[in-house]
Amino acid sequence: MRAWFACTGAELLARDPADTVGRLASAQQARGFSGSPDQEAAWQAQVATLREAIRACGGEAWTIALEFDLLRLEKRIDAVVLTNRAILCLEFKTAAPTRAALAEAEDYALDLRDFHAGSRNHTIVPVLVAGQRGWSPPAQPWLLPKHPTEPLVCGAAALGALIGWVQAALPPAATPLDGKAWLAAAYRPVPTIIEAATMLYARNGVEEIARTRADAANLTRTAQAIARHIEAARRDAARTVIFVTGIPGAGKTLCGLNAVFGPAREDGAAFLTGNVPLVAVLRAALARDAVVRGECDRREAVRRVQERLQNVHRFLEDCATDPARLPPERLIVFDEAQRAWDEAKARLGTQNKRSRLTMSEPAHTLEIMSRRPGWSVVVALIGNGQEINTGEAGLAEWGRVIAGHRGWRAVAARRVLGAADPVQHLAAGEQSWLTLDDDLDLTVPMRNIQAQAGALWVDAMLGGDAAAARRIAAEAGSLPYLLTRDLGAARTALRRLARGRRRAGLVASAGAKRLRAEGLGVQLPEVAEWFLESWPDVRGSDALETFATEYDCQGLELDLVGLAWGGDLIRRGAHWLCRRFVGDGWHVVRNEDRVRYIRNKYRVLLTRARYETVIWIPRGSPADDPFHDRTRPAAEMDAIADYLLACGARPLEVAAMPQARQPAQPMLFAENSA
Repeated sequence: MRAWFACTGAELLARDPADTVGRLASAQQARGFSGSPDQEAAWQAQVATLREAIRACGGEAWTIALEFDLLRLEKRIDAVVLTNRAILCLEFKTAAPTRAALAEAEDYALDLRDFHAGSRNHTIVPVLVAGQRGWSPPAQPWLLPKHPTEPLVCGAAALGALIGWVQAALPPAATPLDGKAWLAAAYRPVPTIIEAATMLYARNGVEEIARTRADAANLTRTAQAIARHIEAARRDAARTVIFVTGIPGAGKTLCGLNAVFGPAREDGAAFLTGNVPLVAVLRAALARDAVVRGECDRREAVRRVQERLQNVHRFLEDCATDPARLPPERLIVFDEAQRAWDEAKARLGTQNKRSRLTMSEPAHTLEIMSRRPGWSVVVALIGNGQEINTGEAGLAEWGRVIAGHRGWRAVAARRVLGAADPVQHLAAGEQSWLTLDDDLDLTVPMRNIQAQAGALWVDAMLGGDAAAARRIAAEAGSLPYLLTRDLGAARTALRRLARGRRRAGLVASAGAKRLRAEGLGVQLPEVAEWFLESWPDVRGSDALETFATEYDCQGLELDLVGLAWGGDLIRRGAHWLCRRFVGDGWHVVRNEDRVRYIRNKYRVLLTRARYETVIWIPRGSPADDPFHDRTRPAAEMDAIADYLLACGARPLEVAAMPQARQPAQPMLFAENSA
């Protein structure tokens, strides 16, 4: 049971309130949390308020759950009241109500809807109990209440009146609410990568994060397989490369972080990635959390996090400079290992810095990890169809290096032998140095909460198979891809869909150079702030002012995404045409590798959302406009929109959209709406 204490309304009325508070304090201590007089005083007030409300409403048969754990948010709902009509999700505050507190209450209700099996088919009502104000019913009656409903606000003394109004406004539940069954129902959270990294860094395991998700058994199996092969390498003093494959959003990064933050951290472990934004965002998030938890001060928190999350290019160059240097890590996780640089790219370096590397990055990786006596492990995370740069070596280079490097062996799923692209073949058939283990292949998408068919739809759509995409959309029932031609409508939709604390943000291809003519031309200046700050901080993604490119958001995610489609990927007849903008016009891209990179950019952008993706396709410039802009003809944009609609994308204008939020009692808020 996730509640610290639960009982019926009659039992709550019959119990000594001090005993109920004592039960909560004991549960707090048993979970390793320290108590405080302020917390006990808050519980006393909450229990008193609940008793009065239940007595006033005749709720003796209802079920009351106090301090209900929400793993995804690492928070608890103060109280859940199960009536015969609804699930009331209560958040108590002593101060006057604020918009932040209202969003918190709504987010808890959304969490129950999405991840708690016992709540999914029932009306959920988020309630903020704050201050000593009264209660005024909403101006508009609930005809067809949303799921969850809009949050309600009342003072402590008016909770009974609010619950009475809810009981009168709603019909009895179609399926009766069974308190015992609800308390025992599975809670199946899917945390964001930032939430998951924070929990793992605080020494929670991936099994706890996904253990009750029926569709996440694959994730747990893969995490266990990685641990099994790490232990075998330790036991046998062996050197092993563990390849973890999977579709976008299936949990590869989560498995890698679990390996680094798990038992292997005592032997020295680091997560290496060339994804600079991912490093910046996770470092900032983990350091903030360590400070909030009181683990250390900010300077020490930053130092510790930097040891665990490193830039792979810096790691390799630092170690390559001194051939005698022993790396402090026995285990490294190489993120997006198929994107490791080949020898030509590694020798080239960057525009600003001469490279110190003399071999491909896979070759340097094995040479460096071979320096440590005894065992060493490289966990190589392999993305599918996410190569977005030139000079990326692919799996074939890893296979070549392992085969030619004595003492190293590899373990991987059978997928690595059957890729359509030869560059992504680890080897041509089974090899003596390769052990096959299909538990290392993640095949179940976890990023998108509402429709797991999203990744399949994107594959078919980008592959030019409109019939297959349309069939996938029809089978999914409600595809989470909405299409609009109006940027203002896209922003409005994202704000309405982003209930509670859900995050929304705009994304676009780095090659979509002519979006500036449509009023969207500002890239985000600071990626960590964009992903971590929330409205009203205008630096956050929620402001919907700046957009992230595929380079900013690969490996990261948002709850809701607005994708601005650019002129670098258009329809020409029955095919996709890839282009790049040079000087004052578009040039067709004919190099096969660059064509693949451009299509993969859109694959990355289309798979960043956990919920809906709103695709905005600009109207472009009409041919009969006296100031016609030949770099963005309307006919090209129309062709893209027509194709996506034919594939099954839903028109935003006819999709069922939430109404703009109108607070039930605007006079109650402590701060103004600005």
